[in-house]
Amino acid sequence: MTDVALEPGDRLDDLIINDLKIIQRDDQFRFSLDAILLAHFATVRPNAVAVDLGTGTGVIALLLSTRGAAQVIGVEISPVMAGLAARSVKVNQLAGRISIQNADLRNLRGQLPAGVFDLVVSNPPYRPVGGGFLNPNDKVAMARHEITATLAEVVAAARYLVKYRGRFAMVHLPERIPEILEVLRQAGIEPKRLRMVHSAIHKKPNMVLVEGVRGARAGLEVLPPLIVYDDKGNYCSEILAWYQGEQPL
Repeated sequence: MTDVALEPGDRLDDLIINDLKIIQRDDQFRFSLDAILLAHFATVRPNAVAVDLGTGTGVIALLLSTRGAAQVIGVEISPVMAGLAARSVKVNQLAGRISIQNADLRNLRGQLPAGVFDLVVSNPPYRPVGGGFLNPNDKVAMARHEITATLAEVVAAARYLVKYRGRFAMVHLPERIPEILEVLRQAGIEPKRLRMVHSAIHKKPNMVLVEGVRGARAGLEVLPPLIVYDDKGNYCSEILAWYQGEQPL
């Protein structure tokens, strides 16, 4: 880790995983477990070149780097969040492997090359505008509601970036699974892996992890569900293993 001057309102948090640190602000959107789940769900081939759409704090980009990605580009529309992510990259001395671009994922032509990336990931806004409570903090609302990018626009950006036989992985809401699968297929990204996430074994799923392959044949593998907490309220053994430095299978 290298020293980086914190600005007023900044806080330096410990990710624990691989001794990573991350700079966050209370007045901005802060990462949550869904980002950690996606970073460990995505298939990361050795020396992969990846893009994280809507990188936010940069947490997914950082974790993909620790999982073996040779280069990761984080795309973030908010200049404040892009600045936080860039400084987190510097804190962790990963500037040679991770770069942050302050850009709109809906307009990447001319900014990033088409069809060359091994992996694209996204933890996008989950709810359409008008669906659910809209946070009065517009900075948080942008991360939770489709104010700056719809599901279709996120998938279109992934389709533009990912190479033939490359992968796109995302985390989203189970209630939108039919739409997610339809939008992926319309973009030529065939859904290949799906995993439901439950907070506890007796509860309905509250997240879904989906990964598709551009140009692949049909055939979806539904993985065993991930139960986040055991009956004592502790993280399950799979998640604990990530914090102990073990890589997902």
